[in-house]
Amino acid sequence: MASSSLIETFSSELASAAEQAGQSVVAVHARHRMSSSGIQWRKGVVVTADHAIRREENIRVLLQPDKSVTATVAGRDFSTDLAVLKLEDQSGLTVPEFADTSALKLANLALALGRSRRGYLVASMGIIGGLAGEWRTGRGGKLDLHVRLDLDLYPGFSGGPLVTAQGKVAGLNTHGLSRGRAITIPVATVDRVVDELLAKGRIARPYLGLAMQPVAIPEALRSKLKAAGNSGLLVMHVEPGGPADKAGLLLGDVLTALQEKPIEELETIQELLYSAKVGEKVAATAIRGGALVQLSLMLGERPGR
Repeated sequence: MASSSLIETFSSELASAAEQAGQSVVAVHARHRMSSSGIQWRKGVVVTADHAIRREENIRVLLQPDKSVTATVAGRDFSTDLAVLKLEDQSGLTVPEFADTSALKLANLALALGRSRRGYLVASMGIIGGLAGEWRTGRGGKLDLHVRLDLDLYPGFSGGPLVTAQGKVAGLNTHGLSRGRAITIPVATVDRVVDELLAKGRIARPYLGLAMQPVAIPEALRSKLKAAGNSGLLVMHVEPGGPADKAGLLLGDVLTALQEKPIEELETIQELLYSAKVGEKVAATAIRGGALVQLSLMLGERPGR
């Protein structure tokens, strides 16, 4: 009997947590024959998964099965897979209570909430499968905390919240950032992106316009050129009209340094770009035809898609 009572109590607590957080969850219809979920993050402002948005007009948001409103896109950020919508009417929706993500622990029980295409609240339960520090998305974005989920995100769940056992929202769930793997974009990241999207409609992120791969630099050439590194990055593609193209980088060049810092791995360039700004000039060193060339690149703004 005691065991049965504990299970019933636990079940009731989960149901309460889902009900509490579910009052801020919506279904978003912005893609043909498919829907995603969203969270009213602030009054009249819904955050959802950017990859689920296929049109920016005639967006319908279901607050519940018998009530829908229209929404407009306030801004989108491909690099963090977040989109912000403004609602014409948010009556009946609440703003959730947000969790302190620093208190999350590995293997904590958690709920993923969403709304079905018809607007019914749906849930999936599992655990937090991994926690790490800052995580770079590979698209130029940064998550303040890498939260990996060990639960099923069913179709339509992307854009919905991760909910703690206390009914608090720890972040926004998505399949769109890690090859279909379920992760949570933490509250701090969503807050930061929402602020900038509401203010500017976009987030400006710098890029070079290059595709590269690491290559070894022969010892004889290193000695001749007095190159600092044992390897560099071979330019495999130069985006026409991009920053690198305008600076004069060519297919077959081997990039060896940026801002006088040796470049041997792609991660080094990514780290530089994370801290740089659009319009900033960057000194580049490359090997071309067995000789060193010095170039100056002005970082451009990464295209949205």
